[in-house]
Amino acid sequence: MGITDLIAAFLQDSLNAAEDGVVEVQRSDLAERFHCVPSQINYVMSTRFSPERGYIVESRRGGNGYIRITRVRVNHQGLMMHVLNSLGSEVDYPSARAILGNLLHAGALEEPVARTLLAVISDKSLSAVPKPLRDQVRADLLKNALVLQA
Repeated sequence: MGITDLIAAFLQDSLNAAEDGVVEVQRSDLAERFHCVPSQINYVMSTRFSPERGYIVESRRGGNGYIRITRVRVNHQGLMMHVLNSLGSEVDYPSARAILGNLLHAGALEEPVARTLLAVISDKSLSAVPKPLRDQVRADLLKNALVLQA
């Protein structure tokens, strides 16, 4: 298991233990605990605890800087509306995969639906679409499909 996985697992365990779904940690304490540079902590925050994965991350830099991670808990329809409202005019495949994974994990999508949507929005399925337009087409497809699931 790599350092990124260890940090993410530690934070996930901390979130699971927190009754209110909120964890506040010092960036420097985490870096010291895992013997890494603070930028590694930033990487974990941006890749593992992003809004499309169902988290809100607040950060304050400096000597007393902290990171506050909040797990977003909403009902099925609220989650779908949040996702639909947060989808911009373009979405790349990794972000779309993370969004669908979050919806699946939250129980807002059934696994066969999530798998089908992943196949539909893949670069392979969109190979006839010019590369500069794929993320836009992917966003449109995802939005329209999710509206039907709401």
